[in-house]
Amino acid sequence: MGLFSLFKKNPRPPAAPGNGADADAGARPAAAGETLRQNSQALQRDIARATAMKIDAIESAMELDIFADAEPAWRGRPRQAGASVVGDGATLPLLGQHSTELLGEAELPATPPHSAPVVEESAILYANGQAALAEQMLRASLAEQAGAEPGRRDRTVWWLLFDLYQLSGQQERFDDLSIDYASVFETSPPSWRAGAAGAAAAWAGVAPGAVLGGPLDARLAPQLERLAALARGGGPLRLELGGLDAVAPAGCALLLPALHALQAGGRELVVTGAAELAGRIRAALQVGRRDDGAAAWLLLLELLQLLGREKDFEECAMDYCVTFEVSPPSYVAAPKVATAAPQPSAAAAQRFVLPALVDGDAAALLRAVRDHAAGRGGLVFDCSRLARIEFGAAHQLVAALQALAADGKKLELRDLNHPVAALLRLLGCADIAKIYPHRY
Repeated sequence: MGLFSLFKKNPRPPAAPGNGADADAGARPAAAGETLRQNSQALQRDIARATAMKIDAIESAMELDIFADAEPAWRGRPRQAGASVVGDGATLPLLGQHSTELLGEAELPATPPHSAPVVEESAILYANGQAALAEQMLRASLAEQAGAEPGRRDRTVWWLLFDLYQLSGQQERFDDLSIDYASVFETSPPSWRAGAAGAAAAWAGVAPGAVLGGPLDARLAPQLERLAALARGGGPLRLELGGLDAVAPAGCALLLPALHALQAGGRELVVTGAAELAGRIRAALQVGRRDDGAAAWLLLLELLQLLGREKDFEECAMDYCVTFEVSPPSYVAAPKVATAAPQPSAAAAQRFVLPALVDGDAAALLRAVRDHAAGRGGLVFDCSRLARIEFGAAHQLVAALQALAADGKKLELRDLNHPVAALLRLLGCADIAKIYPHRY
């Protein structure tokens, strides 16, 4: 569970080279020695990783003593005294710090020239449905970076590989890569995030949006009534939680059943600000204190499920168990929920949500985009559900955006995964639109 699960992993030595029947007998001891050497290296590598994690745990405990600040039981850096809990668009607070380099409102950073070819080629391979080949190319690039100077280590390659593992559901490989990332860059690695998957994945258009803001207390009731009315329609619903603050038990007791009702109705959700709200709730909780009831704890656990952070959920569930002396709840993944960072630049109701896959003839989608753009000065695309754009369809999309830009439209594409962002930049989209990949 959490950190300690890393220590239980057995080393996975590479397979020993095969020996044919006609191989020279004298080569067998050498082959056996080579196998022992490789096994020893693999074991040493795992021991080194475990030692590094132990050191990190000790340092975190020392920091906690120094700053005497509330520290969440799951992964996350302690918030120093005086630090703002609310994100300002340039940094991500607490649970939002699953990132390693916080891009904030910065656009897609430029790829160093020495990494550009592998980034572009892997993006094309992924666009054409060849994710396995893209992974091989990226892993080979990381191997070449291993002996490079720190200034020549490009994080873009790592981000593409993280996203490929996310998109293909390979959490174990994602976790292994996270350990290597932390070792190379000496910083906190990305955390695994769940993505949306549901029957409405092909849906595209302007999703109705609900923005919850103000104190998270009994005064939230009117906003939740409007949310319930909005949720009666069809298609995805965008729910923004980043504006909630001043956490109180009464507000948690109201929001929790509202979230349950949205998911019970089978509605696909795009939730923003969940990490920020979870951080605020966690800062208000104390293990062993039960005076305010369990509502805040249960809402926190629900938000962690929406975020797809199973390890964080398990650790927080144990704190809940200790506090209330009851069996902890079980983790249940949210299958129709995509999460994204808060995006204050455009109202939720103005964002055009792209489907999970843009493949083949995109004429119908682009016609809907043009219809929505008519009479507007700008267009913001919500790409949090978008997993892949086929190469030919990407050309069609960029051509349509060029026509809109020529008409004076201001264009933004937000919460792109890094393979798609790299593909669009390769096709010249960054010259006509602002591209904001999701943050790592």
